Amino acid sequence: MSDMRPIIMAITGASGAPYGVRLLQALVQSEQQVSLIVSSHGLRLIQVETALGSVDGLRAHIGAAAWDRWVTVYDDADRGAGPASGSHRARAMVVCPCSMGTLAAIAAGTSRSLVERAADVTLKERRPLVLVTRETPLSSIHLENMLRVTHAGAVVMPAAPGFYNKPTTIAELVDFVVARVLDHLGVENRLAPRWGEG
Repeated sequence: MSDMRPIIMAITGASGAPYGVRLLQALVQSEQQVSLIVSSHGLRLIQVETALGSVDGLRAHIGAAAWDRWVTVYDDADRGAGPASGSHRARAMVVCPCSMGTLAAIAAGTSRSLVERAADVTLKERRPLVLVTRETPLSSIHLENMLRVTHAGAVVMPAAPGFYNKPTTIAELVDFVVARVLDHLGVENRLAPRWGEG
């Protein structure tokens, strides 16, 4: 029997909304329960980088029936919501994309929002936490924060697509990164060819 505990997914304000949208779509297509938190900067990012414009637009893109079955949305301002508690049944968390501000807050343990508190809880409960960072170049502060969260148990996964599969579309580049994220969340997928597998 599959693990039906939800995966907490956050979208924050680092460039890379297509990664977040595709990851959410892949999770829903894999019939994973998702606890979704979109920060205000994440929402602005969706508006700037996609044609979706809103959480309702995201729902329409994913498909209303599937969304209503698999996705529960939480307000980032509600630090009393379920994902803020260690007793909340979740199996993992991913922040995709993860801004450097969100990374810094997680590294310092300063939970000013539900995204940051849920990540803090994920670490303290020793659950998988994947941070899909998107920034370049990286300052020493960014690198030190990445090291801090790594020591605390998180996986820092910069959105760095591979080219050995000779991608020809942006969608293929996005799928490469999303496939790696799904692997670390323990979700089976065939989004991208694997090295040495044909």
